[in-house]
Amino acid sequence: MATIVANKEFTGNPRRQLAKLFDVSLKLTVPDEPNVEPLIEPGKFGDYQCNNAMGLWSLIKGKGTQFRGPPAVGQALIQSLPTSEMVESCSIAGPGFVNVVLSSKWMAKSIENMLVDGIDTWAPTLSVKRAVVDFSSPNIAKEMHVGHLRSTIIGDTLARMLEYSKVEVLRRNHVGDWGTQFGMLIEFLFEKFPDTESVTETAIGDLQVFYRESKLKFDLNPEFKEKAQQAVVRLQGGDPVYRQAWAKICEISRNEFAKVYKRLRIELEEKGESFYNPYIANVIEELSSKGLVEESKGARVIFIEGFKIPLIVVKSDGGFNYASTDLTALWYRLNEEKAEWIIYVTDVGQQQHFDMFFKAARKAGWLPDDDKTYPRVSHVGFGLVLGDDNKRFRTRAAEVVRLADLLDEAKDRSKAALIERGKDKEWSPEELDQIAEAVGYGALKYADLKTNRITGYTFSFDQMLNDKGDTAVYLLYAHARICSIIRKSGKDIDELKKTGKIALDHAAERALGLHLLQFAETVEEACTTLLPNVLCKYLYYLSEEFTKFYSYCQVNGSAEETSRLLLCEATAIVMRKCFHLLGITPVYKL
Repeated sequence: MATIVANKEFTGNPRRQLAKLFDVSLKLTVPDEPNVEPLIEPGKFGDYQCNNAMGLWSLIKGKGTQFRGPPAVGQALIQSLPTSEMVESCSIAGPGFVNVVLSSKWMAKSIENMLVDGIDTWAPTLSVKRAVVDFSSPNIAKEMHVGHLRSTIIGDTLARMLEYSKVEVLRRNHVGDWGTQFGMLIEFLFEKFPDTESVTETAIGDLQVFYRESKLKFDLNPEFKEKAQQAVVRLQGGDPVYRQAWAKICEISRNEFAKVYKRLRIELEEKGESFYNPYIANVIEELSSKGLVEESKGARVIFIEGFKIPLIVVKSDGGFNYASTDLTALWYRLNEEKAEWIIYVTDVGQQQHFDMFFKAARKAGWLPDDDKTYPRVSHVGFGLVLGDDNKRFRTRAAEVVRLADLLDEAKDRSKAALIERGKDKEWSPEELDQIAEAVGYGALKYADLKTNRITGYTFSFDQMLNDKGDTAVYLLYAHARICSIIRKSGKDIDELKKTGKIALDHAAERALGLHLLQFAETVEEACTTLLPNVLCKYLYYLSEEFTKFYSYCQVNGSAEETSRLLLCEATAIVMRKCFHLLGITPVYKL
């Protein structure tokens, strides 16, 4: 059998490279079953295992096969496996699992190559070229609060992971910048500031208070309510005075959002609800021409199988709603932006809305019936941020917690902990401020991302800023410690990368090397499942593997110093890439 040289396309992704080898073996072993995909998983008794034998046996038994059970199929898969520099040995376990032990020499070489060529050579390749990630999406004239935290952080991480995996990502902020509330806001603005052109952020002051005052007047004053309702009609009819007032409110709100995004280092392109307005009528017309839209109680609706209530696309007063905007945005993303995968990041409470409008899009023929085929849509739902009482997280005065206040407190607490450790005496005020911010914001993000997003989590500054256990603080400390080991060696690490060699002779060195090589497949899994906690778990275990390695293997001053310094550097590089994908700023000393 000819040797297969490791495929460049899957550099640094042993699971994918093994899948290619076993694909050849499967086709040789069972040529009559061409559609069988290789099932490769990290192994219990080897580095990886191939789990195809039992499934194959159930396919071929009774078809006059030469095999006498799954172990024999497993044995045949080993015999047909092309020889490869990456495989040290294969063996059969239990009912036919094929255990694979990787060559330590090949593992070491793969890590050396990454150190020279860069971590981007380990990026996975996904089958999708362009995706939309729709996330954050606050409402204009309302402040960003703790409820926006999860969508903003989860959406940013998904976008970062997809971008790293060579997908062009359109990061979309679908802000609520249109709707009946604007009549109330504009009318209130006219009353308070007859000369709207000169209105500034300072004059309006706190938008949240402005919103509350206008809502109160709307609820209590019938005359004002009528004016506000007329204002909506004028705004939607394109009256320039009303459009200008609307634009002013949007601008003030947008500036407030921008401050929060800048602090969190999050990039987004706004395409709010108003952007899709000009397209709605044509989209509803297209859906009607396909016989999907029916009259019901004065409204125009789409009946969807499996749901008792229909999807309303035109209200009884002729106005449009969320469903009309969302269907139009989906049409635009598929037809104008040519996106193959559209991902919506909102709380799980909106699941039914997404299920309904996705089904409507399938009914219209915009999407394939199979939800795994592209173009495809995914709703990334997440649970609530909870307080100590296990209810929605609020302030003591039962108010919604402002996101800006949370960021302030995270940074303040982080700075206080650093000062307590005497760092204000060692570092400049700028350094102290930067590191406090990196640690505080990193702690906030990691606490959100490390749990499976479907479940809620209890918000606790004490827990997230703890320097022990599965926290960003612990991980940032681990990274800073690795940097310190490299610094203390006095060696030029860039020079070592070019000339030094890695040996994975000790069990702890090999275990660390294997974990490093599982980075690419972990990012791929986190992308395909849309679960950032998969990457968090990998990062935490990486720091644990490094701790074991460091406790068993002396680095500086040892005979293996060069090899072990290179392992330290490879670990730091992978950790930094994980931090980057999670939107966390690494620190180099703590």
